[in-house]
Amino acid sequence: MSLFDLTGKVALITGSTKGIGLAIASRMAEAGARVVISSRNQDACDEVAAQINAGGGHAVAIACNINYKEQLRNLVEKTVAQLGAIDILVCNAALNPHYGPSQDIPDEAFDKIMNANIGSAHRLCQLVIPAMAEKGGGAVVIVSSIAGLKGSKVLGAYGISKAADMQLARNLAVEWGPKNIRVNCIAPGLVRTDFAKALWENPETYAATVSTYPLRRIGEPDEIAGAAIYLASSAGSFTTGQTIVVDGGGTIAS
Repeated sequence: MSLFDLTGKVALITGSTKGIGLAIASRMAEAGARVVISSRNQDACDEVAAQINAGGGHAVAIACNINYKEQLRNLVEKTVAQLGAIDILVCNAALNPHYGPSQDIPDEAFDKIMNANIGSAHRLCQLVIPAMAEKGGGAVVIVSSIAGLKGSKVLGAYGISKAADMQLARNLAVEWGPKNIRVNCIAPGLVRTDFAKALWENPETYAATVSTYPLRRIGEPDEIAGAAIYLASSAGSFTTGQTIVVDGGGTIAS
């Protein structure tokens, strides 16, 4: 059996109809997991699940707005009803409605960022981890960002929420480690997704960014998916409470 084999595992991935979440769900399905595709839009979920199933994978589609705890509870309950107990939880869904100085962010936008980016991950872990522990273990992967490792003039609240993701992983790793629950973060750098389009679509912005990256390019969603599979599989069985930075060397060079 491959160290990276996920055969028989049930993986719930939020924000998995595009970008990094889609890549993680697709690659986990390729590795043998039965995956749950989830985002706000049911049609988008259905489309992605159909694509995975057509390619020989096993996916179900369950829409969920991560801002509401009852919808998160419904997501977990439907996952268990359709696929069985959850082995892998990937908290990927996030938002950032404010780009600019922290001084200018409206209270509503700040609260929205915190509720979606750290609140939803916290609540999903509350809903999923106890059952993982009862069955003997599991893996949680939280998709954070290098914005949580550096100061920023324009991503202040987002960076705070992503730093909190890392601390959540450390706390839960300590709390649940004795029950064989591993909790880790991935901190991507700039990746070619719609979410980060404003940062890579403009040629001048792109050139300025990659000029500080040792690899002189931005990342692709699949390159984050590889880290997620490592953390979710037997290959990462002795890794917990950590943040794996996948950023082309950006944080070490700038």
